[in-house]
Amino acid sequence: MKYSINKIFKHLNNFLIVVTIVSSLVGLFIFEQSISYEKMKNLNNQKNIIASLTKLQEDDIELALIKFNGNSTKLLNEIKKLYLLYKHDYSGNYILNNSKDYLSDLQKLQNLTKLFNNSAKEYYTNVISENEKSIKQINLQNAFFDINSHINNLIYKNIIYEEQKLKLLKILSAILFLMLLSIIYWYRKRLNAIYKDILFLYAIDKNKQTHNIFSEEVDAIALRMKKKPTTTENPAMIDPVTQINNHKGMLSSYYEKKGMKSSNFTTVTIFEIDNFSKTNRVYEQEFVQSVLRKIAFTLSLHEKTTDTIARTDYNQFIVILSRTNKEQSFKEIDIIHKTLCEIRLKTNNGENVNITTSAGFIIKQNNQQLDETLKQAKNILNHAKMQGGNQIAQISDLAEHEL
Repeated sequence: MKYSINKIFKHLNNFLIVVTIVSSLVGLFIFEQSISYEKMKNLNNQKNIIASLTKLQEDDIELALIKFNGNSTKLLNEIKKLYLLYKHDYSGNYILNNSKDYLSDLQKLQNLTKLFNNSAKEYYTNVISENEKSIKQINLQNAFFDINSHINNLIYKNIIYEEQKLKLLKILSAILFLMLLSIIYWYRKRLNAIYKDILFLYAIDKNKQTHNIFSEEVDAIALRMKKKPTTTENPAMIDPVTQINNHKGMLSSYYEKKGMKSSNFTTVTIFEIDNFSKTNRVYEQEFVQSVLRKIAFTLSLHEKTTDTIARTDYNQFIVILSRTNKEQSFKEIDIIHKTLCEIRLKTNNGENVNITTSAGFIIKQNNQQLDETLKQAKNILNHAKMQGGNQIAQISDLAEHEL
């Protein structure tokens, strides 16, 4: 069974998203520990302020009132800070869902603080008799007890909340650890297998290697990279002069690559060197063979894994392309034709020779045999030669001529 690299990396992407979310939650809980510390610090600070308001020096009422006003204002500001801190307590708001309870406690703290401030203010001002002072002192002590008890209750609840957060943090940390452990193990095996596939593709001599391909994509690439037979492997399919396919090799290569891109358009083009037939023996055989090898080499530079090139006659070459659209195929054939025309050769006598070619281009029909398409391509090639050569003719040109 082959595995898809595309699917593996899609799963990796999804895993990384989940890991990022879990890591963010862990980071959020860790960040909120500082908020919890600020809450505890705030509540303890309020307890100290409240205690200080019960111990003002009564012999200097004016100084006591100044200190009282400052500390009572500070006390109310501390409560406002608690409201602000809770806005950033995301786990308390959205996970533990203690918003109503906590805000209710803050509201109660605010009310008790106001009551305590009023009791303290009454105690330090408008004192008429010792009896009245005693009553106001009792009221202040009661207010102090109430607010102090409520603050202690808030501290206790905060400890409970933090214990709940710690449990969630432990669970999320365990989940994150297990996910990372499993992902590392699972992907390490698969990425190592993909790397071995790549090394197999990179190897020069694949026939000497025993490797079971892991991935679908590499399996497809390996098929497309399969080399054509060499002279030592199957000389019957190779043209001995140019070392590219002969007619037999062309048929074998075409049918082997036929299923690689079945949805593509297949085009057949026959190139013929102008004024270069056997009957026109102007040049020496050595020079003629160098021309043929040069053209074969030029064609091979444009060959892709799904293409087939061959020398099928003395001065004829066939190029079979598989492309996603017809226009792209003709454009590439036009580029090949121009490249062949740019070939410059020199004979042993120092004579410069320019090569020109004629070509017959046709789109193969799906229900048509290759031999039938080749016959049509030859007819179109003959039309190009009759029109003076050095051009690419198509079936539409043949139809216009007949009209």
